[in-house]
Amino acid sequence: MKTKKKCIAVVVTITAAAIMLLGSATKLQAVTVVVPGTSDPWLAGMPNGSTASFNDVAPAESPVLVIGITLAAGSVLHFSATGSVLNFPGIPTTGPDGGAAFSHFVGAENGIANATANLNSLVGIFLDNTQPSLTGAPTAFPFSPTALTFSPGLKQPFFIGDGLTGSGTGAVQQFIVPAGATRLFLGTMDGYDWYNNVGSFTVNVTPAGVPESSTTLLLMLLGLAAILSVKCLLLKLA
Repeated sequence: MKTKKKCIAVVVTITAAAIMLLGSATKLQAVTVVVPGTSDPWLAGMPNGSTASFNDVAPAESPVLVIGITLAAGSVLHFSATGSVLNFPGIPTTGPDGGAAFSHFVGAENGIANATANLNSLVGIFLDNTQPSLTGAPTAFPFSPTALTFSPGLKQPFFIGDGLTGSGTGAVQQFIVPAGATRLFLGTMDGYDWYNNVGSFTVNVTPAGVPESSTTLLLMLLGLAAILSVKCLLLKLA
């Protein structure tokens, strides 16, 4: 009787672990967001009515909050992006890697650091749960578009582009989540007045290395649970 009870308990434990892993893997799947060209990074985390970059106002020009991923300090994110934007009215023609390097005309604003990135490129910013303007701005994150690994801090806008070391080619770049990060915002790069920008990017955000390893472990756990279930059934019939 004790052996049967132990067998059942082990099956229940393994099945529970598989269910937890399945939930975790689901949370860590890639998410897709659309980032309008009007998304001003210097309005990230700011309440409605806040202003930035001369004439931009939240929430109309706020950057896009990425929902559906878990941000863990030290974990790696991968990005891929398509589409085009333009930093003035017209036909959007510039892809996620952008054009010439550009800086924010106002510099640091709303507690968010200044930044240099390619004009019209895709950029990101990590925040914690607090309003960024309540504390001082950090120094700017170094601009290095061909780097393999990026480790920005909180409130430091950083270049993403198409997520590759080259323009449309090269290795997949790695973006390290900083300690304390609870939110990721995506925007575009301009110098001022995002409000009259046009176009958009479609962006995939993927936690690195999760789906394949999680699926393998999940299948192993489910297989083990199935084998033990059969053995428990045989013990019950014995």
